[in-house]
Amino acid sequence: MKKVDHHHHEEHDHEHSHDHDHHHHHQDTAEKDQVTVERDILEINNRIAEHNRGFFQARDIFSVNIMSSPGSGKTTLLERTLTDLKSKASFYVIEGDQQTSMDADRIRGVNIPVLQVNTGRGCHLDANMVMWAIKEFDPSPGSIVLIENVGNLICPSLFDLGEKSRVVLMSTTEGEDKPLKYPDMFRNADLCLINKTDLLQHVYYKIDKAIENGLKVNGRLQFIEISALTGEGMEDWYNWILANAG
Repeated sequence: MKKVDHHHHEEHDHEHSHDHDHHHHHQDTAEKDQVTVERDILEINNRIAEHNRGFFQARDIFSVNIMSSPGSGKTTLLERTLTDLKSKASFYVIEGDQQTSMDADRIRGVNIPVLQVNTGRGCHLDANMVMWAIKEFDPSPGSIVLIENVGNLICPSLFDLGEKSRVVLMSTTEGEDKPLKYPDMFRNADLCLINKTDLLQHVYYKIDKAIENGLKVNGRLQFIEISALTGEGMEDWYNWILANAG
């Protein structure tokens, strides 16, 4: 009886060990497959992005990928920018949203050509979506294409759209540590807009600390402090756009 029990335990141990190794084998294979798929997706995206970049360059179009977390004020920023600058340049807007068309409707209210791209469950725009939009637009040479990406500080940073410049928007209602928490977003940006400066007297936010954190991640990052609501600092933002578009 004792021998049978011992044999039983040995079988049990063997089976457990086998299942455990088998589980790790499948887990490792799944992880490798996932990495391969992700790499393939990014490579395909990057090839299309190069096509978009060539199109923009050939037509001397200044394209800007504007990214932020939800609620930072991207659409309000665009509304005011387009209202104030539409007499000085030709603008087109690509509006990324997971489900609704509310932001695009606000841009249409400014009488600017806008295309809505619904990403469904996707948390970012990709190069193929932008390629579709510019084919639909056929934007004129020398124009400016503003791309409002989906509100997210992780996924959009990974996908090259073929844009000329990347702008990340953060607001004083967030934290000064945003660049440290989402370094890829800030590392790949050319300009950081710090929005909602009109609220500084009501919130605990140190702009100097936010800039310091941003420069830790990206030493070449430029900063402009603005209030898209009141217009404070917007002239500097406009000058940045027009200087780069010129």
